[in-house]
Amino acid sequence: MSKIGLFYGTQTGSTEEIAESIQKEFGGDRVVTLHNVMSAEPSDFEDYQYIIVGCPTWDIGELQSDWEGLYEDLDKVNFTGKKVAYFGPGDQFGYADNFLDAIGILEEKISGLGGKTVGHWSTEGYDFTESKAVKNGKFIGLALDETNQSELTVERVQTWVAQLKSEFSL
Repeated sequence: MSKIGLFYGTQTGSTEEIAESIQKEFGGDRVVTLHNVMSAEPSDFEDYQYIIVGCPTWDIGELQSDWEGLYEDLDKVNFTGKKVAYFGPGDQFGYADNFLDAIGILEEKISGLGGKTVGHWSTEGYDFTESKAVKNGKFIGLALDETNQSELTVERVQTWVAQLKSEFSL
C-alpha cells in the first residue's frame, strides 16, 4: 500500500489530470494511490496517515457532484492524527466571489473531524474577491486556475509537492 491517499472528484477531467500530475511528482503509484470519490467509500480514508483532497468548485461556490455524494459520509471517518492537504482548480476571474470555495468547505468539515491541515499556499499572484479556502491570509491548499493561469500549473504543482514531502515527513 502507498503512503498517501489522493481523493479527487472531477467533472471535466481537469482535477483528475492534476491528481495524476501530483501522483507523478511524488514518484508514482507506489507513493500515492488515486481514489476517484465517485467510487470511494468512507473506509478508504482509514488506510492513510497522509491524505490529499482535490475538488473543483462547481456552479457558484458548490462542491463537485461526486463530493456532494460523499460529504455527509465523511462523518464516519476518524481523521484524528491524519495530515490532510487540499488542492482545487477554479476560475478566479469568472467566480471571484467564491474562488475555490469547494476546498474550503471540505477543509472545514475534515478539520472539524480531527484532520490536521497542511500544504497552505500563498494568495500572492491571484486576483479574486472572496474565498472560503482562505484562512489567516493564505489558501488552505494549492490554488490552481486552469482557465486563466494554466501556464503556472506545472511549476505550482512541483513547488507544492516539494512542500508536502517536508510536511508529510517523507
